[in-house]
Amino acid sequence: MASNIPCSTADLSYDVFLSFRGEDTRRNFTDHLYTSLTAYGIHTFRDSEELHKGEDITSELSSVIQKSRMFIIVFSRNYASSKWCLNELVKIIDLMKQKGSTTILPVFYHVDPSEVRNQSESYGEAFSNYEKDAGLEKENIEKWRAALTEAANLAGWHVDNQ
Repeated sequence: MASNIPCSTADLSYDVFLSFRGEDTRRNFTDHLYTSLTAYGIHTFRDSEELHKGEDITSELSSVIQKSRMFIIVFSRNYASSKWCLNELVKIIDLMKQKGSTTILPVFYHVDPSEVRNQSESYGEAFSNYEKDAGLEKENIEKWRAALTEAANLAGWHVDNQ
């Protein structure tokens, strides 16, 4: 079955980009989601499957984000403890603002959307650690906070005890 996700430009490579914290969801929720999407012919980017060994991960991920039609962000307990996830999220939110038509679908996997929006619970703990890290620029922390708040304000799905 072919993807029903519309393509506005020919240079888009992926229908869906999955952003997730591997240690939380790679072997369960995200694997099932990826399998279902690909079974329906939806070309989906998942870092473990698509990144090329030996290439600069930062520039490759940035390029893939630019070439994706829509984004599914799986917010989980440890999502905010990953600088990679937070940097991906900032790029995705920036792209949404730039294009104005980018679709972002947040999934709150065993976290309440308010925890993401307000950076409380495990999200608050992650940011407490970032703020103690003298090597991190405050500007990055502010960008991460703003991106989390903006993404958590989007309509999405709350998956808990399912």
